[in-house]
Amino acid sequence: MSEPREEALVVLYEAAMVGLDEPDTSGLSTKAKRLVKGVTENLDDIDGILEAASHNWKLARMPVVDRSVLRVAVFELNHTETPVGVIISEAIELAKRYSTERSGAFVNGVLAALAESVAR
Repeated sequence: MSEPREEALVVLYEAAMVGLDEPDTSGLSTKAKRLVKGVTENLDDIDGILEAASHNWKLARMPVVDRSVLRVAVFELNHTETPVGVIISEAIELAKRYSTERSGAFVNGVLAALAESVAR
């Protein structure tokens, strides 16, 4: 596994499953560490953004993988210069690969709603 978003997803997922506030980033690529650190340092803001954008879906009801994918994507949308289309496409692919059959569409819907507010 060498894709930074995928590395970050795995670490954030594992941390969520065991209730860690500070995920272990040892062994991660520099970009993956930056993503994990960015998500954990901005978690309250990110979760607020997700709650507002995911109508009828509380964060606690979302599959942990979907929530983790969305957190990484929201961090990137708000704190990096990565093109919006790349962020959304990568998030959808991760959701399809690691979560439920309908997760790709769900992640796409949430991020599409958020992308309109991100000016690049």
